Amino acid sequence: MPFTIGVEESQELGLALPAQGIGDDQGVATGSDDDHAMLGLIGHAAQYKRGTPAPAVHLRPMMWFWLGVALGVLACVPLVWIASIRTARRVRALESNARASERLAEQGKLTGGLAHEIKNPLSTVGLNIQLIQEDLADMARQGAQAQGPDQLAANGDKLARIQRRTDALWRETQRLKEILEDFLRFAGRVRLDIAATDVNQLVDDLTGFFAPQAAAAGVRVRTKLEAQPPEIQADAALVKQALLNLLLNAIQAMSQARLDANKPHGGCDELIVSTQRLREVARDEVRIHVIDTGPGIDPKHRGEIFAPYFSTKKSGTGLGLPTSRRIIEEHGGQLDVHSELGRGSDFVITLPTAGPVLKPDTLG
Repeated sequence: MPFTIGVEESQELGLALPAQGIGDDQGVATGSDDDHAMLGLIGHAAQYKRGTPAPAVHLRPMMWFWLGVALGVLACVPLVWIASIRTARRVRALESNARASERLAEQGKLTGGLAHEIKNPLSTVGLNIQLIQEDLADMARQGAQAQGPDQLAANGDKLARIQRRTDALWRETQRLKEILEDFLRFAGRVRLDIAATDVNQLVDDLTGFFAPQAAAAGVRVRTKLEAQPPEIQADAALVKQALLNLLLNAIQAMSQARLDANKPHGGCDELIVSTQRLREVARDEVRIHVIDTGPGIDPKHRGEIFAPYFSTKKSGTGLGLPTSRRIIEEHGGQLDVHSELGRGSDFVITLPTAGPVLKPDTLG
């Protein structure tokens, strides 16, 4: 659209208009459309110079936009700072956990090696004590044939004392050996050899093997097996070991309670092992129950029975139950106990039929 600007205005602004833009005597200059934008601004400037207010420039929307951007940036600064602090803390915690894991691994190797180093000379000591016992028995027989009654009685007393001492040494040596073996089983790395396992057959084999030992302790072993033999993916040898620990624990508890007239119990004469298949929407599991008729577990001790080296039995090492729980947990299962004081306990092994989710360090 054409526009006009006065010559005086152009001169006041120091502009030189083209000659062809000069019009009539009224001193009005015309410009082309190509210079529309520039001369429009010049016109505004001329009006402003004459004292006429220039039209207001509407910058408010853009101002609010940039103000919002600035406030958003300012609001994000504390959040970024907090997030960075939390990230740094997590990184430090992960590094600390990694160092702790490395130290535990080193300590595990150290203690395992130490246990093996102790076990070897201990086996030698036990063997030599056994040989001394045999020699003492031979000396006693030979002395009975070659000596008179008085001399035989004196030497017999000496030999009997020596024999008692060597017997005590032998028993303590065997106890130390059992403690070391239990420790190595508990502290060592569990490697699983997974295969299809018939739980009923496993229980039947183990109870048949264990029944004579239980009978010697005055306990009868009974089984209640699932009608349909449940099959699981598991390391049969390790599951047997875990189950055997539970059987031994039950027999020892019942034998000890039977000797204590002040401790109530459920008879201390029967041990029941049963199997059970559980099929639900979200899980398919097998349970093995080990039910005794012993004294039960004091409620104040129930939270401690699976802790290493905790035992209420005089001859216990305190590693049988923790080892059993670790084996079962490595299989993706759990070991629980339900007990009633004065009536007995029920240890429950729960195993998934599909087997554990194997980690690389648990593969056999």
